[in-house]
Amino acid sequence: MRTVLVSGPGGAGRTTAAAATAVSAARQGARTLLLSTDRGTSLEAVLDGDGTAVPGLRAHRIDTQATFRADARDVQSRLGSLLDLLGAEPLDPEELTELPGADSLALLRALRESADGSAGWDVVVVDLPATPAALAALALPEQLRRYLRRLVPVQRQAARALRPVLAQLAGVPMPAQWAYEAAERVDRELAAAQAVIEAAGTTVRLVVEPGAAAADAVRTARTGLALFGHRLEAVVANRLLPDHSPDPWLAELSGVQHKELAALRSELAGTGTAVHELPHLGREPRGTDDLTALGAVPPGPGAEPAGAGGRAAEPWSVTDQPGAEDRFRWRLPLPGATREGLGLVRRGDELVVDAEGFRRILPLPSALRRCTVDGAALRDGALEVRFAPDPDLWPR
Repeated sequence: MRTVLVSGPGGAGRTTAAAATAVSAARQGARTLLLSTDRGTSLEAVLDGDGTAVPGLRAHRIDTQATFRADARDVQSRLGSLLDLLGAEPLDPEELTELPGADSLALLRALRESADGSAGWDVVVVDLPATPAALAALALPEQLRRYLRRLVPVQRQAARALRPVLAQLAGVPMPAQWAYEAAERVDRELAAAQAVIEAAGTTVRLVVEPGAAAADAVRTARTGLALFGHRLEAVVANRLLPDHSPDPWLAELSGVQHKELAALRSELAGTGTAVHELPHLGREPRGTDDLTALGAVPPGPGAEPAGAGGRAAEPWSVTDQPGAEDRFRWRLPLPGATREGLGLVRRGDELVVDAEGFRRILPLPSALRRCTVDGAALRDGALEVRFAPDPDLWPR
């Protein structure tokens, strides 16, 4: 299955670009699902309905409130005995209002369900929120699973052998039992969503409208995507005006757009990231005919990510440091990162990396856990961290 995650700065036309991509894929015969996290009606407006005019295409706007209520009811049912013991009164469905972060969890559930073999989708196009919020949502499975491992360590689960005895003595399921079971269930669900996000067939398309702010938006997004290991397949230049116009005002605006577009192509040359162009139709695209007229490039076949930001190729590999005996180097591609926006902290067996406002906690490879940090440098769009063996831990 191919999964295309569409994001970009606010106001760049992400929903339109995502819908046009889905329509192109469906018209090529792929069974296509278009998912949108938008809370308004922009998806229905762009499609001028639900998109059923195109065979093989299904559009679905994720209902965050319904997902939250369903999850909350499930939690209450699982904790029924404990709530009765505490004398708590369960919440009625009408009382349940979504909490902050519910939209991200609803997105993860939709991604997990889209990969269900029974669904039979060839292509899933996801209309994500603006880049910072999108990256935060996509990072949730990894972050939450790390929290679960810290709060409910596997080694402590040996005590579960005593649960039946404790349950008989108390007369109700013990908290340890439902806590471990809940943690295991949540971990499985997060792992399934993480598998979709990290799959070789999952790529990102970044939608921008060429202009003065586009270059900075692309540069920052590339840093965040690379930090979290996402592969940037393409940058979509949206609402491009014709390069020749008799109107002086339009001609000047078009000249600025094409100048920025040329700079963008130059910056992305040799990175494996394509630049796709979507024309300005002179109106807001409405309906599948308009979306077809945009000529969005359909997703190609899945491939193993490689180069900067490719997760499956795992560029964060350990190599010997050139010219230094018993020294190691860990290289983390971070295109667009600056020294001013970079932070690095060693915390036990993990490395905390801050880059342009994004943070990721990376577990160190086993060999480096027995080393000390010997220095770091940002060169050619990559963070190089040098390690030296710790004499107290390294085998002699």
